[in-house]
Amino acid sequence: MIEWNVDPQIFQIGPLAVRWYGVLFALSFIAGFQIMHWIYKKEHKPENDLNDLIWYMILGTVIGARLGHCMFYNPNFYLTYPIEIIKVWQGGLASHGAAIGILIALFLYSKKKKDQSYIWVLDRIVITAALGGFLIRMGNLFNSEIVGKPADLPWAFVFVRNNEQIPRHPAQLYEAIAYLISFFILFFYYRKKEGRFKNGFIFGLFLLLVFTFRFFVEFIKEDQSIFEKNMTFNMGQLLSLPLIALGLFLVFRKSKKEIVIR
Repeated sequence: MIEWNVDPQIFQIGPLAVRWYGVLFALSFIAGFQIMHWIYKKEHKPENDLNDLIWYMILGTVIGARLGHCMFYNPNFYLTYPIEIIKVWQGGLASHGAAIGILIALFLYSKKKKDQSYIWVLDRIVITAALGGFLIRMGNLFNSEIVGKPADLPWAFVFVRNNEQIPRHPAQLYEAIAYLISFFILFFYYRKKEGRFKNGFIFGLFLLLVFTFRFFVEFIKEDQSIFEKNMTFNMGQLLSLPLIALGLFLVFRKSKKEIVIR
C-alpha cells in the first residue's frame, strides 16, 4: 500500500493560502489557452478571440461545476440555503455540471463568432478539456478527496489526512491517467488529420473516451451523497449515459462533410 499524506496547501502568506488544487485548476486554463492559441494560429482564426473564449470557458466551468454539485448531489440543502451555493471555497464541484456549463458557454460564444460554429469550437476545445480533467483530478488527489472503495492491492492508497488507515483505490489517479491518455489521443488525432475530419468527430470521441471510463470507475468510487447508497447506478453514472450516447452518435454517424484547414 501507499501512504498518502501530502499537504494540500503549498504555502501560506498571511491570510493567503496557496493550494495544489487551485494551482492545478489555474494551470488547466493556462495550458488550454496555449493549445488553443496554436490551433487558432494554425487555422488562421483571430487570436484576439481567445481572450473572449477563455473567459467563457472559466465562467462556464466554475458556474456549471458548482451548480452541478449543488443540484445533482444535495439539492434540498442548497435550495433551502441558496447563499451556500456561492461558497465555492468550501469545496464541491461536479465534472458533469462543468460539462453542461461549458456546452452552454461555448454555444453563447459561437453565436458571436460568425467564422466559428458551435461544433467547430467543440471539436477543438475538448482537446484542452481532457488535459484540464487530468490536472483537476490530480488536484483532487492532493486534496485526498473523491476516494475509491477499500482495496487489497499493492497500489492502494491510505489517505492519512482523512483520519483512516483503510487502503483504497486511488480513483482520482485512475481518472487522471485516463484523461491524460484521452488528451494525447485527441491531440495527435487532430495533428494527424491536419484539420480534415468529420464535424463533431473529436467532440464525440472525447465524450466516448472520458465518460465511458467515468461510468466504469464509478463502480470502485465511494458515493458522494447518501441518497446514492441503494442505487444500481450512482448519479455520476446516470449523468454519463446520455453523454456516452451522444458520443457514439457523433463518432459513428455517416457524414461526408469535412473541415479543411486552408
